[in-house]
Amino acid sequence: MDGDNRAAVLYGPYDVRIEKWPMPEINENEVLVKMECVGICGSDVKMYTTGSCGMEVVSKPIVLGHEGAGVVTKIGSNVTSLKVGDRVAIEPTQPCRACEYCKTGRYNLCIAPYYCSTVGAPGNLCRYYKHVADFCHKMPDNITMEEGAAVQPLAIAMHACSRAGIKLGTTLVILGAGPIGMLCAMTAKAMGASKILITDVVQSRLDTARELAADYTLLVKREYSDQDLVDGVVALLGTQPDVTIDACAYASAQRVAMMVTKTAGVVLVVGIGENKVEVPLTQALLREVDIRGSYRIVNTYPPAIAAVSSGAIALRKFITHHVSLADTKQALDLAKTGDAMKIIIHVQQ
Repeated sequence: MDGDNRAAVLYGPYDVRIEKWPMPEINENEVLVKMECVGICGSDVKMYTTGSCGMEVVSKPIVLGHEGAGVVTKIGSNVTSLKVGDRVAIEPTQPCRACEYCKTGRYNLCIAPYYCSTVGAPGNLCRYYKHVADFCHKMPDNITMEEGAAVQPLAIAMHACSRAGIKLGTTLVILGAGPIGMLCAMTAKAMGASKILITDVVQSRLDTARELAADYTLLVKREYSDQDLVDGVVALLGTQPDVTIDACAYASAQRVAMMVTKTAGVVLVVGIGENKVEVPLTQALLREVDIRGSYRIVNTYPPAIAAVSSGAIALRKFITHHVSLADTKQALDLAKTGDAMKIIIHVQQ
């Protein structure tokens, strides 16, 4: 350990700086991780471009990043599950473990979570990062550090698909072919979905979707009305979908989802959108369309790691760009354009 900790620190919109950061001091239940790879997430881009994401608002400098993997360099006195030298993927949360949601296994809904890269909880886009040991998951030797970082969005997609009730034979529409939408498609295919249609406004993303998981793609054009999109989806699929996943968080996508999903089907919203949106709720409810949310990750890190290790989900094809820590700002600017699928920052470079 060279003692030099550097981090990507966000001060406000478009103001990210690579600077020295205090070396973390671990407690008895934590480990110190020498970070190797950290992925850029859509929420990082929102924080970078607007200074906020969902309920989080940048009120003081914060370290970005929550898709990370690295090597354990130090362990707390109570830690028995890991040892120095273990390669780990970091599940970026530390729930309270005492509230009703934690006690019933839904720790993603914890009333007082310590979630990586939020106000009061530094992110892991840094050279050294501390975390509770039981949320650092040991990786098999056949998983690369890049894949270990990308396990985080995969775990989100797996939770979303589970909430949506994907099963053998499901007909699925995914609105948005960004990283989460793409991983939802890859996960749903591995879970047995029979037909997958994905939409986006960027043709290159749809081309990638066809290579990785989608059976059908639909390019969304600015002049399309909600009904145009509904008609286009049904024409391509030949039916209304059993499940529609909104992975882009636009009000228009949520409207289309409620309109296009079959009677007694499921609409699953995984994107973080505006606090208030106008949607055709009544008609969806009268058809008993279930409208569900999916928030972060719960109990899906181990199965996500297993799926990558077994080859059931090929994360390497999902990763498109690699940059150094010094180029974090350029990586965020690139992610904002939508031209990259998954950007991995190599923190030690």
